[in-house]
Amino acid sequence: MLIVQKYGGSSLASIEMIKNVANRVIKTRKQGNKVVVVVSAMGDTTDELIEKAYKITSSPNKRELDMLISTGEQISSALLSMAIHHEGYKAISLTGSQVGIITDTMHTKARIKGIDTKRIEKELSLDNIVIVCGFQGITVDEDITTLGRGGSDTTAIALASVLDAETCEIYTDVDGVYTGDPRIVKKAKKLDVISYDEMLEMASLGSVVLNLRAVEFAKKYGVVIHLRSSFNDKEGTIICEEVNIMEAPVVSEIASDENCTKITIVGVKDKPGIAGTIFSHLADKGINVDMIVQGASLDEKTNNISFTVTRDDMNESVNVLKGLLPKLSATEVIHDDNVAKVSMVGVGMRSHPGVAAKMFSLLGERNINIHMISTSEIKISCIVEKGKAVEAVRILHSGFGLE
Repeated sequence: MLIVQKYGGSSLASIEMIKNVANRVIKTRKQGNKVVVVVSAMGDTTDELIEKAYKITSSPNKRELDMLISTGEQISSALLSMAIHHEGYKAISLTGSQVGIITDTMHTKARIKGIDTKRIEKELSLDNIVIVCGFQGITVDEDITTLGRGGSDTTAIALASVLDAETCEIYTDVDGVYTGDPRIVKKAKKLDVISYDEMLEMASLGSVVLNLRAVEFAKKYGVVIHLRSSFNDKEGTIICEEVNIMEAPVVSEIASDENCTKITIVGVKDKPGIAGTIFSHLADKGINVDMIVQGASLDEKTNNISFTVTRDDMNESVNVLKGLLPKLSATEVIHDDNVAKVSMVGVGMRSHPGVAAKMFSLLGERNINIHMISTSEIKISCIVEKGKAVEAVRILHSGFGLE
């Protein structure tokens, strides 16, 4: 049986933690499994490397940034391999390029185009535990790329898919998916099983336990994920196809995301094609837009278009839109980063009316103003004042009986 395991930076933050991970990997190997391990950089290494880059320049070249930040995973993989050797087991560390992870050329946000499994299969046949640098790949021109925040999750699930692994175990500092962030909601409950669709919504809403692209990959290729803690042996949360549970709960999780900015283009002429122009220019820069609201002005000849992006994309988004103002015949671009997104997710929403009304009423009773609203079949999201986000999560978690 082949098992793919991924260990995040918090699980590898010190030498002692790396030794602990080595023992976990060896335990899995002793059970008769072949093991491929994907690692992130130690602790806050990636953030520290990015900080160094920005001390050199306010706009580091993205190719060179990838060269820099890809080194963190190499440190983790080599040290973990050494720790496994020390315990008497065979292991080998490999970079993304050595593994054959081929990506497109979008530096810092690359996407995987294919994986050549020959090297991994060779090393597994030699009875090696294979340690792979997550988060990175290589272009056809042999330039190093990185996959964006949380990219090691994507690496692990992609490898589990092409290697036809039994399961993909994602180890973090939490022991599963909860009905709310346990740091905010003290009575949050762990979920034993959750569907890909629910996890996709949670990941898109700021849940940091699993990367959005990784869940998309898992759903597309049917990779079963077991989300677990690297600090205990408890069973975690299984993420898989939707499970038929009689009378599934209306709401599975309440989530909040403070990594968002609201941008508004004021006075846009009301004519066909304007929205397409705005969002195509943002897409060309690799900027992902989340919630979108368009509101007509009093004269009904112009609109205000508001949308949200991550804070990392705020400055570039504003610059792109300011350059478009003459073409749009708009008056100004304004942004507000004092906002947060609060959301509810649950497959039970499909068959229960009145969920949105109850959500809005609960927030209104506590004088929490809603700036924007977005819905899907199994999700409702609201933009609220940043300082009210934690209170909103607690109110909704209690109000929908998740404690």
